[in-house]
Amino acid sequence: MAQKRRTGRAGQNSSPPRPLDRAALEALALTYVGRFATSRAKLIAYLGRKLRERGWAPDAGADAPVEAIADRLVALRYVDDEAYAAMKTSAMQRRGLGTRRIVQALRHDGIAADIREEVTPDPLARWEAAECLARRRHIGPFALERPDRPAREKQLAAFLRAGHDLETARTWVDAAPGEEPPRPEDA
Repeated sequence: MAQKRRTGRAGQNSSPPRPLDRAALEALALTYVGRFATSRAKLIAYLGRKLRERGWAPDAGADAPVEAIADRLVALRYVDDEAYAAMKTSAMQRRGLGTRRIVQALRHDGIAADIREEVTPDPLARWEAAECLARRRHIGPFALERPDRPAREKQLAAFLRAGHDLETARTWVDAAPGEEPPRPEDA
């Protein structure tokens, strides 16, 4: 009996992928920015990962032009770190996440410190994000009854994990069911 030939996805022969050249790397970059909102640093990380997976074609030149491709897409405004940071901040606030988590995510995505500072939520937006989290998790005014001590500690922990400060967390957790918590002066 003859042995079956091993195949990859969808019955295709599993041969190693062809090494990348400049045109293929640019096509990958364009496809990526066409599908996903991204930052310059995330695009560079993606292209670097593709180069590690597939390699660089020996006849394509000495080094892969990852930085040049990213800079070109930034110049064409296909990649805009400021717009990406504003969009990501807004989306995270709607999910009820606090400033600390938002700044941490933007730092992870390679957003520069000055841009992170620019899109940091104002006090009113921070208060609304905390309210969103309290509503979603049935905490404080959105709870049916006051929590016992272990449940209260879990609620505080949920607020802190979400990136809110301790004062805001206590304000929402300590609010009686059905009552609006007192707003801080700056919110």
